[in-house]
Amino acid sequence: MFCPFCQAPDTRVIDSRLVADGSQVRRRRECIECKERLTTYEVAELLMPKIIKRNGTREPFYDEKLRAGMMRALEKCPITAEMFEVSILKIIQRLRSTGEREVSSKLLGEWVMAELQALDLIAYIRFASVYWDFKDIQTFKEFLDQLQLSPHSAD
Repeated sequence: MFCPFCQAPDTRVIDSRLVADGSQVRRRRECIECKERLTTYEVAELLMPKIIKRNGTREPFYDEKLRAGMMRALEKCPITAEMFEVSILKIIQRLRSTGEREVSSKLLGEWVMAELQALDLIAYIRFASVYWDFKDIQTFKEFLDQLQLSPHSAD
């Protein structure tokens, strides 16, 4: 690695440690030429699958889009930032663990719905109303009736 101070072509690793729950490696380095020290972080570069939209188009997975959609549903809900981040990470890890190059937006939406249902029932209902595109009050009422009958509604 080039030294950012003197541009020497090599640095040596002094110390390595796992950080961020083992998902990163922190390395302390020293320049062989100028003896300056620096810290680098190494993260595995994993390709995220493309998302197949309902209309058949494919687009890259954008975690910002996932965050925005979940934040919209969770607006004014009593959820901590940590709980939110854990849910986002669960979805991203699940997406990566498929090993697929492409995943349907329907499957991704179901994972989001499951996380929202675990976090906050009102957020789950908000997201569901957009996700399933309820056309009338009767359809929405039927959804709520089913929700009351499900075992998760007692949580």
